[in-house]
Amino acid sequence: MQRDFVPLRAGAASMYVCGATVQGLPHIGHVRSGLNYDVLRRWLAHGGLDVALVRNVTDIDDKILRKSAEAGRPWWEWAATHERAFSAAYDALGCLPPSAEPRATGHITQMVELIDRLVERGNAYAAGGDVYFAVRSFPSYGDLSHQKVDDVAQGEGDIGAKRDPQDFTLWKAAKPGEPSWPTPWGRGRPGWHLECSAMATFYLGPSFDIHGGGLDLVFPHHENERAQSNAAGDPFARYWLHNAWVTMGGEKMSKSLGNTLSIEALLQRVRAVELRYYLVGPHYRSSIEYSDAALQEAVAAYRRIESFVHRVRERVGTPGPGAVPREFTAAMDDDLGTPAALAAIHGAVRVGNAALDGGDRPSALAAAGSVRAMTGLLGLDPLDPHWVEDDRSADTATGALAALVEDLLVQRQEARARRDFAAADDVRNRLTAAGIAVEDSPDGPTWSLKDS
Repeated sequence: MQRDFVPLRAGAASMYVCGATVQGLPHIGHVRSGLNYDVLRRWLAHGGLDVALVRNVTDIDDKILRKSAEAGRPWWEWAATHERAFSAAYDALGCLPPSAEPRATGHITQMVELIDRLVERGNAYAAGGDVYFAVRSFPSYGDLSHQKVDDVAQGEGDIGAKRDPQDFTLWKAAKPGEPSWPTPWGRGRPGWHLECSAMATFYLGPSFDIHGGGLDLVFPHHENERAQSNAAGDPFARYWLHNAWVTMGGEKMSKSLGNTLSIEALLQRVRAVELRYYLVGPHYRSSIEYSDAALQEAVAAYRRIESFVHRVRERVGTPGPGAVPREFTAAMDDDLGTPAALAAIHGAVRVGNAALDGGDRPSALAAAGSVRAMTGLLGLDPLDPHWVEDDRSADTATGALAALVEDLLVQRQEARARRDFAAADDVRNRLTAAGIAVEDSPDGPTWSLKDS
């Protein structure tokens, strides 16, 4: 159910996003969440809010310990290595840096304090060195995920030590060879759900606006976060948002299924801004079924936007960010409707191309300014220094080729505008002979290297 967003504090918005469990290299399924909430952050800031975004790093976890042991590497080094890979991926794809990016291992004190509050209130108990949350002590358990308590299966902890199979682990007793920290209940390490509650409230306070994460986190992770936080007396998150998965063959992308596409590999095939367009274009609550064809469609669509902005810059002058059309604003205000927002952008591109081809330079410049404003709010502005620098770092020969082809396409468009179709065909034939395919669309021409 949708409801209007009214921030807890006037003029500000607070967001906590479940970040990476740094067990391996990032793939597009991982970074989609970061991109979706980056767009939300930009939109809230555009609305005049001072946005605090906290995105955590889970750097201690069963999978991290297992994979580092299999690789014969220290767990902390394994986690740090993959944390850097995630940071590089977020940066490459244009995510604004979070206000804070806390690591779980840096907040053990806050976690122990939270457990202590829960034990004192009768919502948690120690058993065999572990500490569990008593699920039935929290009457509204299951409300977030629409689960019935009797149907819940946590799949963790020592069933024999629990008072109830539905209870979940807050603190795990130390095991030989594993890292551990001292607590009143013995040495051990934190449970996954505990980590986020402690970090969110430490940075954003007992009550904050938005908690985001992937759809797969609704249960048990977010349900358990909500239960332990509320039971401890913290109002916690006021709005919950969940982005859908990236799938392959109808299944969620995951390392265990072997159906992952790493960011590093994809950035060898498409530019970072094009991959960002592909991932932020669908509605955040809609699944993305990955295919090479769909990725290339997104590349072509973004290049139509980019080509228009560059045509205006070359023929009229560099457009500054202009007005944001009402249809774009309406789309974004309606549950962050990026598909309709992109439709507004492409509509402005069509209008601008027509103005440019018709010699209406002021209208073309205004349309390009509007396009820059809209794409900037999605992190996709073709003239943003982040993407300009990214293009500069690309292969010099590729950059030179792009400049030459774009110039020829401008000449072709000018020839068509004056109805000199022989000259326009000559340009296209020269490009075709050079192995360059040209595609015409209502948004203007795009080009690509033909398959050999």
